[in-house]
Amino acid sequence: MTAIAVDVAERLATVRERIAAAGRPPDEVVVVAVTKGFGTDAVAAASAAGIEDVGENYAQELADKCREMPATDHRRWHFLGRVQRNKVRVIAGAVHLWQGVDRVAAGEEIAKRAPGARVLVQVRIDGREDRNGCDPDDVPALVERLGGMGLDVRGLMAVGPAGPPELARPGFRQVAALADRLGLAERSMGMSEDLDVAVEEGSTMVRVGRGLFGARPVAPKTRR
Repeated sequence: MTAIAVDVAERLATVRERIAAAGRPPDEVVVVAVTKGFGTDAVAAASAAGIEDVGENYAQELADKCREMPATDHRRWHFLGRVQRNKVRVIAGAVHLWQGVDRVAAGEEIAKRAPGARVLVQVRIDGREDRNGCDPDDVPALVERLGGMGLDVRGLMAVGPAGPPELARPGFRQVAALADRLGLAERSMGMSEDLDVAVEEGSTMVRVGRGLFGARPVAPKTRR
């Protein structure tokens, strides 16, 4: 194993220990390795550590890495960023789960390019209008619309607010309750800093970048 692969394997063990300490069997919570800003060596290291789910925030970065990685590798790509309609076609054939769907127009483009695709509805839990996500009150209607397009709505996704992890607890609890009410199984909540709180509140999927790979080498500002 390469040095980065050893590091990732050790950090993944720590992440799973945190999940267990939060009261859930680690094998019941999917760990999505967020490789935004890292090279393909990070993707390979995640695979070597046994992680099958890899997330990207930028369409072009996902497309590039998907093309550069061996086609024989078993990997599920998650798109975590806001869905831009003009970029859907670039990655439609590669995405296993679209996690950032927050409006009808995005769903329409996904349904056009990838009929029956798996999606999560992103819920805005910090009340800030400048943040991505659908307002909680509008989630049921959006879930219904997306399902009517033939999309496979698996659950909900949320990003916790900046600051101490405890600040995210009320929002995560609200998302879990909303998912229960709508009969949706997946709750993608929690990242490196607040995954403990997210798991305590019912997360089934955590998105971990720095917790696996350390500080990002660059901010991919132009990789859209």
